[in-house]
Amino acid sequence: MDRLVYTAYSGLRGRMAAQASIANNMANASTVGFRADSFNMEQLAVKGTGFDGRSLMSEEVVDANRKGGAVVNTGRDLDVAIDGDAWMAVQASDGEEAYTRRGDLTIAPSGVLQTGDGFPVIGNSGPITIPPAAKVTIGPDGSILVVPPGGELDKPQVVDRLKLVDPKGSTTLKGMDNLLRVKDGGTLPANLDATVKAGSLEQSNVNVTETLIQMIENQRSYEIQAKMLNTAKDLDEGGASLMRMQ
Repeated sequence: MDRLVYTAYSGLRGRMAAQASIANNMANASTVGFRADSFNMEQLAVKGTGFDGRSLMSEEVVDANRKGGAVVNTGRDLDVAIDGDAWMAVQASDGEEAYTRRGDLTIAPSGVLQTGDGFPVIGNSGPITIPPAAKVTIGPDGSILVVPPGGELDKPQVVDRLKLVDPKGSTTLKGMDNLLRVKDGGTLPANLDATVKAGSLEQSNVNVTETLIQMIENQRSYEIQAKMLNTAKDLDEGGASLMRMQ
């Protein structure tokens, strides 16, 4: 009896975790530069005398789908779509360096250049601060070009450069804040050959149709696990009833 209960319980727990990942993907289907969560389900066997028939389910987010999203033209000077497999360095909430594909940049009242979700963008020597300017643009190599107040628009000055990195060859993981980090800490070196496309944005790579199908399939699996618990309850009550018979 307990074998059925353990199997059903672990299945319910795994399906709930999977549903959270699917819901996160669905919620970010329109988030700029978002990479969909990839989750994996694995059977865990309980070892030991009398336990060989028990199998549990393990579910975890293992990585992000690295496939690129569609690039759309916006015409906005501070919008950038990162070319190829490169990522842009930002300062995470914990102060550590992390990486994103989100390119809808804005200038905070303090002058700090930040992403649309509020993470400061990192340049050659830390977070980039933009001085007062009549115009700010971003070059193909990630250079921040500024025209001072009263300056000539065709003669911008370079004040910094986006730190663009290539995660190839390094083990990186996506966090709950949708930022990429190096496993076990550390930072990635700048890739000086990486480029960006100004006036454009990369969209989320979430396929809404596939995500809806995943959600329906996962919900049906959850219902099957729940029915297994009810079946275990009925069997237990039936056995108890037989024990009470004179």
